[in-house]
Amino acid sequence: MRKVVKSDQRPMEIKPQAESVWICMCGLSKNQPFCDGSHKTTRDEEEGKTYEYDAEGHRHEI
Repeated sequence: MRKVVKSDQRPMEIKPQAESVWICMCGLSKNQPFCDGSHKTTRDEEEGKTYEYDAEGHRHEI
């Protein structure tokens, strides 16, 4: 499984297009490189800790 170092807990918006395109920045989206809302599971991550997520989306501190 790949590891992702995130810089934010939200997806990155790409402009300009007729509609916004949201690029996954957490590495959890099942629709890479596009955001599918999976970042919402990272909201309660603690600052300064590193986590990895398994294929089922379960978080483990590393």
